[in-house]
Amino acid sequence: MLRSNAEDLVRKTMARFVDTVLIPKAQEIDQKGEFPREIFMEMAGMGVFGIRYPKNRGGSGGNTTLYCIICEELARGLMSAAASTAMQCLMGTNFLFHFGTEEMHREFFLPAMRGEKMGCFCLTEPEAGGDLGSVSTLATRTSDGYVINGLKTWVTDGPVASFYTVLCQTDPAKKLRGLNFFFVPRDTPGVSVSKPFDLLGTRTTPICELSLTDVRIPAHYMLCEEGRGTDSLLGILSEIRTMTAALGIGLVRAALHDCIQYAHERVAFGKPIGSYQLIQAKVAELAVDLEAAKLLTYRATHMIDDKISCLPQASMAKYFATEAACKAGDYATRIFGAYGFSMEYTAQRYYRDNRFLLYGGGTHEVLLPNIARWVGL
Repeated sequence: MLRSNAEDLVRKTMARFVDTVLIPKAQEIDQKGEFPREIFMEMAGMGVFGIRYPKNRGGSGGNTTLYCIICEELARGLMSAAASTAMQCLMGTNFLFHFGTEEMHREFFLPAMRGEKMGCFCLTEPEAGGDLGSVSTLATRTSDGYVINGLKTWVTDGPVASFYTVLCQTDPAKKLRGLNFFFVPRDTPGVSVSKPFDLLGTRTTPICELSLTDVRIPAHYMLCEEGRGTDSLLGILSEIRTMTAALGIGLVRAALHDCIQYAHERVAFGKPIGSYQLIQAKVAELAVDLEAAKLLTYRATHMIDDKISCLPQASMAKYFATEAACKAGDYATRIFGAYGFSMEYTAQRYYRDNRFLLYGGGTHEVLLPNIARWVGL
């Protein structure tokens, strides 16, 4: 799967950071449940947030494969850190980069690359998730811009974000063709952020509701051609799904590593539990899942980098890798036995954090019918 020295270098650099900085602090960070600002700034100094963007525009000159390698390695250390990084590198800044003015780049995009500001993505509503046609947040045209009214929920990094990319309906009669993305700075009058949700997993990734009441923005804050919001979203959907798959790979790697280590150390009936076939079978299943998930995911990222359409392949990778992560969390708690129920061991965190992966990029109840259609059913 390795195609360049850059991939090897990025993986080694991130693995070193994860092993020496993130993993030693992961348990403490998770227990505190606070956004790890210090680690976030360390990653900014490494050029992580600009990995997908060209160097002449303030980025690091990388591609989707390198982005997913970063997400995978971070998820191996702490899913929360990986999730916030994934948001900053892709959904939180992508539309600003492509459609923002030079002034908006100076004020928001470049500071985001330095970690000084954070962006996030506002798609989901209480009655609209995968069903984009039900988006009801309304952007009404005025003489000099737009007025936005609506409510977004499950906004990842919303409580700590400096600006938001918000999907709005501009003409309900046009349905999907009336959807557009808008740039909304946090300090705009009428923007209200709820207190962070109390979450089962990824507890240091703050998530909230975003209320927009008579929020007035200039016309150039529309972040795509009018009526092309759905097309713009589809343009990065493969990246979103491969990124989510990469997060799953990282969690499987972490769980598999810890399961193997524990199976060597834990003794039952006079010998290490790793010598028993049922334990071996679980470890073997996770190892096979890991290899398959990597092949699916990085095949898709290489297609994206080669500008080959690959939404079916990205969707399959997302489905398989995140289901593998759920299995890994389950198997870890079984192999660890009662210790898997203890907050002092990592197994419980893998078990909690894997649920985060099921929802982003499309639920599997949405993905599977689409995959069936793509293969001809």
